[in-house]
Amino acid sequence: MGWWQIDADALAGSRFLVSPLAETIAALQALDLPAPAHPGESAWLADRLPAYRKRLAAEPLDALLVRAALGTAWNADFVTPTPLGEGEPSFEEELARIRETPPSAAVADLAVSLGGPVPEPLASATDLPYRMAELLAWVWRETVLPTWPRRRRVLEADVVARTARLTAGGWATALDELSPGRTRWLGEGRLQVNTRDFPPRSVAGGRLFFVPVTPSRGWVSWEGAERFAIVYPCAGALADAEGPAVPEALGALLGSARAGVLVRLESPKSTSQLVALTGQGLGSVGRHLKVLLDARLVRRRRAGRSVLYDWTEAGATLVRAQGEGAQRVPAQGTRAWSGPRSGALGAGAVTSGD
Repeated sequence: MGWWQIDADALAGSRFLVSPLAETIAALQALDLPAPAHPGESAWLADRLPAYRKRLAAEPLDALLVRAALGTAWNADFVTPTPLGEGEPSFEEELARIRETPPSAAVADLAVSLGGPVPEPLASATDLPYRMAELLAWVWRETVLPTWPRRRRVLEADVVARTARLTAGGWATALDELSPGRTRWLGEGRLQVNTRDFPPRSVAGGRLFFVPVTPSRGWVSWEGAERFAIVYPCAGALADAEGPAVPEALGALLGSARAGVLVRLESPKSTSQLVALTGQGLGSVGRHLKVLLDARLVRRRRAGRSVLYDWTEAGATLVRAQGEGAQRVPAQGTRAWSGPRSGALGAGAVTSGD
């Protein structure tokens, strides 16, 4: 197994962050070797895969490049740069790091991801970083950007949820749950990052980033001894593109927006999570929660610094009584689907296996 040695300073300085580029790379992996993990991903692939395959058929060298860059056990370093962790860069700013890679460095990275010599015509190509950047720009524009607002809300909700788990259960609990079966806190400062037989690395003195993505893909990356990243799949992200079904009668009783908040509280969530998942404003979510609390349909409890809400017995009974065979009523604010070393981490990531 591959593991990292992490000291207290690295953990104290670690942070979760959202990366449009990481989301796009994960989307490219999902498109190139499709293995949908849930119905939402299946629907997305059915909608986007024909155009992706047409794009590669028109550019055979791009198809060769993708297959070489997304190795069976290792991604080419230049394709999955470790986030800088400074501010909130745009997709274009992140993409520039790939575009500016020296062509010779890209070929060297491909030799590592392939585990051997780089075949022609890739070996003699002088525009591989440009080609990869252009392909990723296409994936972003055609397959990610149309649903980016919802994706971002889901990613932010995942960060809030994991931060709450960190506060309640400590780092061992939070890290064990990043990608079950692949990441695991081993004790004595050791974090398993995948199940491959890679040499351990020390993160002491470096910066550690945790980056969620919505496709069921993931990887690890690092640059020198300064920056390390674990890109992991959101738990259950986008499995249901419209969110939980709001029973028609419940929507009529409470209003669709308030019912949309209630049906999401089968598992505890914070106000910030509900804002991210529903797309409603903070004030609106707060007012809905107050009404639900006063009606004793939800309860409030503290987990560390977070305040979490979930169903009372009465709330669970009300939702479940209305749920069987209910017609879906779209909840307000939700949107359905439309239309360096880098090793593997994520569940189902055939292109980046672990």
